[in-house]
Amino acid sequence: MMGFSTLQALNWVFVVDTMNFSFWPDEESQQCEVTYKGTTYTGYMTLCAAITRAMEEGIPITDPKYFSQMSVEELGHVLRSDNETPMPMLQERHQVLTEGGRVLQEHGGSFRSFISRAGNDARKMVELIVEKIPSYRDEATYEGKRISFYKRAQILVADFWGVMEARGEGDIIDMDWLTMFADYRVPQALVYLGALRYSDALMQALNSGELLSSGDRREVEIRGGSIWSVELIKDRLCMLVQERDGQTCTVNSAVIDFYLWPYAKQHHKEMAHIPIHHTRCIYY
Repeated sequence: MMGFSTLQALNWVFVVDTMNFSFWPDEESQQCEVTYKGTTYTGYMTLCAAITRAMEEGIPITDPKYFSQMSVEELGHVLRSDNETPMPMLQERHQVLTEGGRVLQEHGGSFRSFISRAGNDARKMVELIVEKIPSYRDEATYEGKRISFYKRAQILVADFWGVMEARGEGDIIDMDWLTMFADYRVPQALVYLGALRYSDALMQALNSGELLSSGDRREVEIRGGSIWSVELIKDRLCMLVQERDGQTCTVNSAVIDFYLWPYAKQHHKEMAHIPIHHTRCIYY
């Protein structure tokens, strides 16, 4: 992404993060695959590869003017798979991408101009994204209370921070306010590492392949428990750094997530005995 202008890199991040949900296949043997420059990708990386491939083909996929009004067929072409298995939820991806594009169009025509309204404050950025773009409102009701996960909104802010940091402009405050990004893989890694434990009944339901609907009590508990266990890991890490080095720890929950997610992907074979929960939705 280093060859892009900052504006283009940030728009690329916006396009990818707006469609960053639900890549798991209905059948393990039928994965959607995208090959780019000789490497074949699955899962979330198929999306990154497809968007970058489209740019090389001259499709202005990172321009909100274009993606705010592209057709389902055009997006289907951009996200085309190498095999018979298409990327899931094409209609929903089209809906959220065009919606997001229209919001950017109303706020200066780029993700950079849109997000600048929040100053350099991570918390204000998440609040702005969730307020203005409906598909980012990742919320549930649990025991009568509203629970806000905001997984994609927080990833969008963390990725914005990553791009700016790489370009020496990353002085964003309140990054500590972000939690981990509650998805499928990180909970599996937390169970594997012993930071989280599923009840026998939950294990049984997941092992039998039961789909959890968005907002199901068990789904909310898996995501909420994951967020809380990463907060406890962060606190413990900071205590250890303080004891060992006498220094204040700079590790935040987003950084721990950036470690756990690839760890889960790399060790997926060792973790295969721990079931991943499955919920088809646009939030993660």
